[in-house]
Amino acid sequence: MELFLVRGAMMETKKRIYVGLVLCSLALLLVLLSIFWWILFADFPVLQHQILILGGLFLTTLFLVSCVGISGIIIALWTQKPVFIGEKFILTALELFSPFILRIGKFFDVDKEQIENSFIEVNNQLVKTKKLFLQPEQILLLLPHCLQKDICSHKITINIKNCHHCGACPVGDLIDLAEKYKIQLTIVTGGTVARKRLLQMKPKAIIAVACQRDLLSGIQDAYPLPVLGILNERPEGPCHNTLVDLRKIEQNIQYLLQDKEKIDAKASKRNSLRSPLPSGEKESLL
Repeated sequence: MELFLVRGAMMETKKRIYVGLVLCSLALLLVLLSIFWWILFADFPVLQHQILILGGLFLTTLFLVSCVGISGIIIALWTQKPVFIGEKFILTALELFSPFILRIGKFFDVDKEQIENSFIEVNNQLVKTKKLFLQPEQILLLLPHCLQKDICSHKITINIKNCHHCGACPVGDLIDLAEKYKIQLTIVTGGTVARKRLLQMKPKAIIAVACQRDLLSGIQDAYPLPVLGILNERPEGPCHNTLVDLRKIEQNIQYLLQDKEKIDAKASKRNSLRSPLPSGEKESLL
């Protein structure tokens, strides 16, 4: 019982919002699919409606794939471990139900931003269940231009070296953080530019800072690249002098590099054990 309560607590309230709405969407699809098959077999001769039957089989297959994908999401969130279910099933489930989730959330009077926040939490948890073995240069820190003060004359979207590290905005500290861990960094003005930068820089994983809407679309556009999303802070409103928690970014960088550090530590230990003894010394049998 204690184990059940502990594991139940792992699925935070934010994640439960999205998972609950996905399950509601799945239940609605099952009802509609059942009505479809009932009408097909009850009122019409089966052999004269082969196209409808093929359509029903397609929808049924889509429903079963979605069930597999949603099961994978729930198991991964519950156990916080990778599951042996193809990522394509999970992606299909997420993409299939995304249009319905906001409408169902509105019906149940759930705030849109809460749903988007929940999706980001679910995505981040799914990314963290993967075993990523990354080098620093394979990680990209993707930042929005609204982090820079709007009155600053040193524009950094073309060249981040234009930043004077004056401390008026978080950009200078973010550049220092990227240099500290030797990861890639880019600052973009929108989704189109972001996609071009991804093609140019070819990262293996992304840490993205943005608002809910941009993170939601960016995570889906970047697939199959894993994206850890971090919401920006908007004390002066959206897209204007925004802020970000540097600690969250550093924690995510450290997470993506932690497996590499473990591997390097083990390799260093193995090498030290295998290193030859200095000349003149004999190996002890004790």
